[in-house]
Amino acid sequence: MIRVGIVGATGYTALELLNILLRHPEVKVTQLTSRDESCPPLSAVHPGLRERLDLNFSPLEIDTFSAQVDCAFCCLPHAASAEIVSQLLAKGMKIVDFSADYRLNDVETFETWYQVRHPDAQRVGKIAYGIPELFRDQIKIAQLVANPGCFPSSALIPLAPLLKKSLIKASPIIVDSKTGVSGAGRTPNLKFHFPECNESVTAYGMGTHRHMPEIDQIVRRFSGVNISTTFTPHLIPMDRGILSTIYLQPQSGITTEHLFAELSEFYSDEPFVRVTGQIPTTKDVAHTNFCDISVGQCRDMTVIVSVLDNLIKGASGAAVQNFNVMFGLPETLGLL
Repeated sequence: MIRVGIVGATGYTALELLNILLRHPEVKVTQLTSRDESCPPLSAVHPGLRERLDLNFSPLEIDTFSAQVDCAFCCLPHAASAEIVSQLLAKGMKIVDFSADYRLNDVETFETWYQVRHPDAQRVGKIAYGIPELFRDQIKIAQLVANPGCFPSSALIPLAPLLKKSLIKASPIIVDSKTGVSGAGRTPNLKFHFPECNESVTAYGMGTHRHMPEIDQIVRRFSGVNISTTFTPHLIPMDRGILSTIYLQPQSGITTEHLFAELSEFYSDEPFVRVTGQIPTTKDVAHTNFCDISVGQCRDMTVIVSVLDNLIKGASGAAVQNFNVMFGLPETLGLL
């Protein structure tokens, strides 16, 4: 059994992660840490896990934690995460990091968008990016994997294969995304208060959302061109899910059928990406690790619709998929 610990295990993604790990046949959860000094039992924070795992939260003590853990899932905020990750790496364990600290390849870009000095700058640009369908070979040999953002996953899974084959134009690429309220996390915030967001849809982070440089970094990597996407997220009054509508133009002579065929072939052996002839909905993928994709046409624009569960394929499911790849396990363990 692989001993697993979760650093910062009180949030929504940690709850989803625990639900997956508790049905994983090769995992034993041994440590749960919290910055709450009262150290409550797990069931007090996540009542749905009562009688499923008998552990209390504890403060993170590096030596104690590392003695009982082979792989850590780090669910701390940006900057706070990297400070801990660097110490855990020194103890020799493998880590999947949920924060943005290692997703970007450039320290200056990170510090510009996140407005904080990077505490582990020497590792930036050297860490595997955690979309297994695109970067499996790097993840297999990695000690540390940067779990991707939920919005970037919904955009990059359909875009990367098409950019790699130069089947679409570098501009424009417009990503219009809708997300459920759980994407904001568990910490109370007025704009996510029920009376504020119920029966309302709002755009936010226009031109300032921190997932923009993450999306751009990977589309540039696959296209080989210094391009930028136009990305706007919207808050939808539902618990979970992301639907991204992606607008782009195919290269001359390339039809919607060509793009559909390319995506179908690229993902034909991938267990968690389904290319479908029907427009998918967030309900189709809720509580699963699937990303569903459709391809359509509107006048001279190709329209791709991509859906995933922001807490699973957009976070905890992807993390376990990365974990399985890192440890040479079947990729679907715990996820189907």
